[in-house]
Amino acid sequence: MDAYEYREAAKKDSFTGGLIQGWEPLQLAEFRGVTEDGTLRPEVHAWEPARPGEEAPVAAMVAAARDLLAALDENARGKLLHPVDAVEWQTWANPEFLQFDTGLRLEFQSPEVRKKALALVEASLSRDGFRLVHDMMLINGFLGEVVGLQSILNEFSYNFALYGNPDSTSPWGWQLFGHHCAVHCLVVEGRMVVSPVFLGAEPNEIDEGPHAGRPAFTDRIRLGTDLMAALPPDQRATATVYRHIVDPAMPPGRIHPGDERHLAGAFQDNRVIPLEGLRAADMPERARQTLLEIAESFVSLLPDGPRAARIREIRDHLDETWFSWIGGHEAGDVFYYRLQSPVLIAELDHHCGVFLDYDTPKPFHIHTVLRTPHGNDYGRAYVRAWQQRNT
Repeated sequence: MDAYEYREAAKKDSFTGGLIQGWEPLQLAEFRGVTEDGTLRPEVHAWEPARPGEEAPVAAMVAAARDLLAALDENARGKLLHPVDAVEWQTWANPEFLQFDTGLRLEFQSPEVRKKALALVEASLSRDGFRLVHDMMLINGFLGEVVGLQSILNEFSYNFALYGNPDSTSPWGWQLFGHHCAVHCLVVEGRMVVSPVFLGAEPNEIDEGPHAGRPAFTDRIRLGTDLMAALPPDQRATATVYRHIVDPAMPPGRIHPGDERHLAGAFQDNRVIPLEGLRAADMPERARQTLLEIAESFVSLLPDGPRAARIREIRDHLDETWFSWIGGHEAGDVFYYRLQSPVLIAELDHHCGVFLDYDTPKPFHIHTVLRTPHGNDYGRAYVRAWQQRNT
């Protein structure tokens, strides 16, 4: 099967079909944003111009986007381009089966178009951020080789779309999504938002061949256990919402058949996610610093200037940040954790097997999610502010 044949088969399968049916009511809902209690706080994303030194690399991005557009015929450009506030931003998903064929499917494009699409991603992100995103795509291709499903799982089994007109001041951006990799990037007047971001891997390492390298998410795993180790026992107990990664104390529905423990993934743009665990304001200083390092790891996709702005925003809301944990916290344990504040949701979860044969969570199948709560996923709050100023 190719991606389109497999999409139809997935609808009829009892497991994947059930996932699709569960997501359908959420897919194209009017966007509000993730909140902790259902009440939006628009003030946390009040518009301000980019500060000196915090500007996005807009000129390089515009050049790369126009280079990509020049390589396409009229029909392909029509599929690639959408209005900057289009609902298609919300059609991304991380499973291997297509639900929305938004933009261009890279595996069916020429090598030149694939190269130019990735060049736009590279021009937008930090060096390490682009490497991490591309690593997820390469690991996906490695998984396809391991299980003999290269027609479904390959380096380019991803969709790519552009939103708005690539320009130095007006809002525009791009979207890349597919199995274990979904990234959304928007720029406006030098400000940049990169979220939602979903990065995952099964396995989390290419261990042979030309792309063999270090395991993915090593820093986020280590920093999680470092943070737990930095907490005194009573605070560690407060942060631990459930002691076991699959815990009989969990209420029905706490483990989703596809998302497992993470809450802010695909089609969860308006989800209410209550705060739980331990407040950063109550942590000892060493633990607070480790928590900031985790947040910095999750926003490391951003280039230097926008990353500095994002870290400043996260620090400004540090006392409103909560940390929660599920599972063990020793080296080699499997676990879930979440950082949550008015401006950040960062999740890491160890998962059961999908293509590899194991039915309990393992250290080598990892999902990570990044969100900007209170309405600025997809840079939507900034887009609305720009539209109000320019209409």
